[in-house]
Amino acid sequence: MHSILFIVFLPLLAAIVAGFGNKALGFVPAKIVTTGALVIACALSWPVFIGFLKGTSEPSVVPVLHWLTSGTLTFDWALRVDTLTAVMLVVVTSVSTLVHIYSWGYMDEDPDQPRFFAYLSLFTFAMLMLVTANNLVQMFFGWEGVGLASYLLIGFWFQKPSAGAAAIKAFVVNRVGDLGFMLGIFGTYMVFGTVSIPAILAAAPGMAGSTIHFLWFDAHTMTVLCLLLFVGAMGKSAQLGLHTWLPDAMEGPTPVSALIHAATMVTAGVFMVCRLSPMFVTSPVALGVVTFVGAATCFFAATVGTTQWDIKRVIAYSTCSQLGYMFFGAGVGAFGAAMFHLFTHAFFKALLFLGAGSVIHAMHHEQDMRFYGGLRKKIPITFWAMTAGTLAITGVGIDGIGGFAGFYSKDSILESAFAAGTELGGFAFWCGIIAALMTSFYSWRLVFLTFFGSPRWIQSEHIQHAVHDAHGHGDNGHDDHAHGHDDHGHDAHADHGDGTGGYHPHESPWVMLLPLVILSIGAVFAGAVFHSWFVGPETGAGFWKGSLAFNDHLMTASEDVPAWVKWAPFTVMALGFVIAWYGYIKNPKFPAAVAGQIGVVYRFVYNKWYFDELYDFLFVRPAFAIGRFFWKFGDIGVIDRFGPNGAAWVVEKGSVYAKKVQSGYLYSYALVMLLGLVGAVSWVLGH
Repeated sequence: MHSILFIVFLPLLAAIVAGFGNKALGFVPAKIVTTGALVIACALSWPVFIGFLKGTSEPSVVPVLHWLTSGTLTFDWALRVDTLTAVMLVVVTSVSTLVHIYSWGYMDEDPDQPRFFAYLSLFTFAMLMLVTANNLVQMFFGWEGVGLASYLLIGFWFQKPSAGAAAIKAFVVNRVGDLGFMLGIFGTYMVFGTVSIPAILAAAPGMAGSTIHFLWFDAHTMTVLCLLLFVGAMGKSAQLGLHTWLPDAMEGPTPVSALIHAATMVTAGVFMVCRLSPMFVTSPVALGVVTFVGAATCFFAATVGTTQWDIKRVIAYSTCSQLGYMFFGAGVGAFGAAMFHLFTHAFFKALLFLGAGSVIHAMHHEQDMRFYGGLRKKIPITFWAMTAGTLAITGVGIDGIGGFAGFYSKDSILESAFAAGTELGGFAFWCGIIAALMTSFYSWRLVFLTFFGSPRWIQSEHIQHAVHDAHGHGDNGHDDHAHGHDDHGHDAHADHGDGTGGYHPHESPWVMLLPLVILSIGAVFAGAVFHSWFVGPETGAGFWKGSLAFNDHLMTASEDVPAWVKWAPFTVMALGFVIAWYGYIKNPKFPAAVAGQIGVVYRFVYNKWYFDELYDFLFVRPAFAIGRFFWKFGDIGVIDRFGPNGAAWVVEKGSVYAKKVQSGYLYSYALVMLLGLVGAVSWVLGH
């Protein structure tokens, strides 16, 4: 298990070398160092995971160093390796490795490649620190590390105002969640007297039923602690209310989107809830909140995804929705199913994002799907890869026969929610079913708008400029960044006389296509291969080995649900496909007609339920108003006026009067000296 040291620290070493070496190191050496480190980490991670699959490995803790002792607070820096860690290791290192390889092609002409690859490796190290944490402080270190790295990556193109704004937004929104996480850690230490995760989980059942004085009233101890910790999970995993940063994170390069959304930052909250699942099962109220928030997020994000035109934003809201599935799966007690969906989702979501990057690469950085169309013959490998990802995310499969990855993991969550037999479980089930319908619709809508129909390329301003430049008319000064599009510096290719303005979309280079092929294999087979280990009633408990609270009774009940429950996801998936086919292939005027009929509802959903506008009104504007008040009145009107400016005024005026006293005549100075002497003598005699 000492290989865990190499798995965790190789990405950090690579980030340091590439980051400090930067351009002096050179583009190719920086990419070789960072990518090579991730390839080695990935190669070492899979044997660890396979060891737990076979049952030959046992949970262990690898000490690194003693970290801190302060009174009764003491903890070490140690790496915990168990089944839950092993699952996250292969997810993080596999996706990160493929993103590194993909970025060789996607970022090929970016002038800041060493910095980009250093940020990617730093991100990976922070996530690995989080998933191997043996205490809450170490987990928080990794938690904040991925927050920092996401800020750097989202705002990588810092010359682009929208990228800087998106990075700040992600950082600030996550601070809200992180405050809850910190309070949860403080409260946990106060209650248990330790931050060691194994010690806390062992003592958690004994705290069931106890109360704590919190906010002027007595509350259930474990409910308070779990809800505070869950606030942190809501921020990091973009759950409803703290989700607004996630779509804006698309301002970063597409490989960043794939890494953040598939394997690292957004899954941290799900991992944390599953890692601390023995705490959560002691509080039905906390689990109910997790269920409700997850189900609401699942439904909300799916509605927004049906109306967006930016290809990356559609997939971003898809991520938000799928995270909702994971949380309400955990909320009903199916922690194994939640982790199973996290595992499969990493493959098909990374595939969809990197596939979208390949489309953007082909379309000269255009991200609006209204300017796509007819691309399946132009970029066939990308088309088939994204089709595999779409089949996986929509959960295509038939009970008793088999299907794609999402069929196994998402259906397992839905069946567990129904089998839970609670009102919140039923609410989550129906939210999940409706979201599955919308997921199928917006996913196939993306495929049809992008790869089918007639080409609409020349209508795009970006393509017009690309053709203009390719015909030899020189540089027109067009700046992709100014339009908020993903820019990686590739030139367009053009020709004449094809009826599309002379533009020819082109397939991506092999270094970008190879990760798509590998991820396609995961999207197709990951569910069928690993299903029995993750959620099997007879094998699941033996696989997880106590690393999470595995409810084998719930898993057994989920396999015995009525037939209509098992067929419901397939039915709505097929219905969503048919609606998308009719609206974007058979009758393209249909979507606009429907949008016109439900104008108010459409605008409400298209504008993301006006969360951004609401937060702007409630928080942003008042914060700026308060800031202006303290700036104008407090800083300038009071502090500056009576502080430095006032002191300067006193000195200036004093110098004017002092200058008048300095006449240069001897009798004037003698008079002053005499008056001073009289005053001094008078003071002495008076005392």
